[in-house]
Amino acid sequence: MSTNYGGYMGKVMHIDLTTGRTNEYPWSDEERRLYIGGKTMAAKILGDNLKKDTPAFSEENMLVITTGPFTGSGAPSSSRFNISTLSPQTGILTSSNCGGNFGYYLKKAGFDALVISGKSPKPVWLQIHNDTFTFHDADGLWGMHTGKVQQVLDEKLSSENGGMAVKNGKIVIGPAGENLVLYASIVSNERLAGRGGTGAVMGWKNLKAITVSGNHQVQVYNREKLDALNKKWFKYLKSHPLTGDQLPRLGTAGLVSTMQMRGQLSTKNYNYGQYDDFEMVNGETLAEEYNIVNKGCLTCPIKCARTVEVDGKAVKGPELETLGLLGGGILNNDLYSILKWNYELDELGMDTISAASTLAYAMEANEKGLWDNGLEFNEENKDKMSQVWEDIAYRRGVGDELANGSRWCSEKYGGKEFAIHSKGMELAAYEPRRSVGLGLGYAVSNRGGCHLNGGYMVLIEGLSLNVNSQTPHGKPDFTVIFQDLMEGVSSCGQCLFTTYAFFPPPLISHPHSWYTRLFCKAVPVLGPVLRLLNKFPGMVCFHLPLIFNQSKALHLVTGMPVTFGSFFKAGKRGYTLERHINSRFGISRKDDSLPSRLTDVPQVEGDESTKVPLERMKNVYYHARGWSDDGIPTPKTLRKLGLDKLDSYKVTCEEFRSSSGGASR
Repeated sequence: MSTNYGGYMGKVMHIDLTTGRTNEYPWSDEERRLYIGGKTMAAKILGDNLKKDTPAFSEENMLVITTGPFTGSGAPSSSRFNISTLSPQTGILTSSNCGGNFGYYLKKAGFDALVISGKSPKPVWLQIHNDTFTFHDADGLWGMHTGKVQQVLDEKLSSENGGMAVKNGKIVIGPAGENLVLYASIVSNERLAGRGGTGAVMGWKNLKAITVSGNHQVQVYNREKLDALNKKWFKYLKSHPLTGDQLPRLGTAGLVSTMQMRGQLSTKNYNYGQYDDFEMVNGETLAEEYNIVNKGCLTCPIKCARTVEVDGKAVKGPELETLGLLGGGILNNDLYSILKWNYELDELGMDTISAASTLAYAMEANEKGLWDNGLEFNEENKDKMSQVWEDIAYRRGVGDELANGSRWCSEKYGGKEFAIHSKGMELAAYEPRRSVGLGLGYAVSNRGGCHLNGGYMVLIEGLSLNVNSQTPHGKPDFTVIFQDLMEGVSSCGQCLFTTYAFFPPPLISHPHSWYTRLFCKAVPVLGPVLRLLNKFPGMVCFHLPLIFNQSKALHLVTGMPVTFGSFFKAGKRGYTLERHINSRFGISRKDDSLPSRLTDVPQVEGDESTKVPLERMKNVYYHARGWSDDGIPTPKTLRKLGLDKLDSYKVTCEEFRSSSGGASR
């Protein structure tokens, strides 16, 4: 189905693994205008097809792989792609965003998205080149680690091409996905679509890998003006203190020291917010002792990735969450062991956040006498952790239960108060009792305990600005704003790190200036003003030059009429859409929760402000979003966002199989 808009290839393909058939999935320009792309597009497709009783491990569940209109356009940090599905870990929608080059090459092959249903009768890998879809037997690849299988695939493609290398993008799973670890990841190069168990769904479907290549070009609406905007945008990102200094210099690992200072560094399974040995596992030590070179994705000026050496091999270094949760989170001060475990988990195809937090739960359950599993918070534990990761990935011994995540384990062994998850997804490394806005975000996040989908309020609650991190005032309204803007950015196919530059540089560079102090003091009282923007986004009928270039860029890429207000509304539509679909699976207020350790136990004994006042903030949050007191989007809100006709299913597997064409096997 062609398109009149720039930035799109105009074609979405539906692949039925059961039959090997493929055909074009219907996707109109009206849907492009409403849902843009990325995770919002994927949510609409899943919402059109999933019923309330659809299991995650079923032929009816779909893996939806989407790009955005910025992908391949030359916009900064725009090589992202998204994978969404019904999560086996949480039982609700999950979306997992990834860098690397797969999204770029998917467009080179001529497609905006892939919709994958069914289950192959045997392990396969799928080769896509332009309009050709070829299934190959994957018996020889099954069981391979993620790095090895990508190497072998490159060799196979080269062999088919007369020995010449083929430029391509790949996604693969490792043993964790094959063995249905509930938090298994999908890997592309050294980047991971890490959260929610996307790799387990791919493994259940007997799909080991997909390669994409082609010679199509992305056309944009106004190339000359877009190139001029991109030039200024790149320059701004490189000059901003966060995207031009902190992230390039230390990566996300540089946040460890700041979090320690603010009491936001999860320690010993979130018992505490500070770790005595933090300097042994922080970004400064990583940069001085282990970092070889910085890397970035295609078209990215930020270059936040670290390259380190493990066992004589240059590999991707750990992000902040991995450092925090495999460092202070389990009381481990050996930085090299974290580098090694990060590499091993990537090779096995496993989410480091859920793996580390599930491990910390198991250690505390063992310490408290609830579960005799042999795992302890001590140095001796370090020597056997590589074996533990293998046992999880292959579901051996105690690893078979750890593979199900902390929620499942706590339901069997007890200790729900210290199983640190929301909706079944483990939290990131930021301790929310010293960032209560982030605590709200963790709880209401559509995919579970996610700091990014939760709005990342910690950015202004101590990481870059010094807004009062303990007050609940103003936090629900700011959370809505941040969530919706990030939703819009993600739907365009752009990295969320570009949103760090939303705050003018002087606010970050001069933290003690009168204007920065004034802004930080004003945030808690701005809730009612922000609520007007939340309820009437269309009133901002212009762009915000320099600090938020996404709305103007979206117009120049696609030709759609876009303002900051309509961009913000598109993000709001996407966030509400996911919530509406999740309500189909039973999600409501009761599920917007945190473990009682974070809501009932002060981080600082005797200081009641150092716990998350969640229920109080939820009331304001639901009101600001136009949801019911039970956390369900109201019919009025759905109508305002054009989401009031979502519950008629678009395609069924049976209809698809009776009408689709074939791919070669």
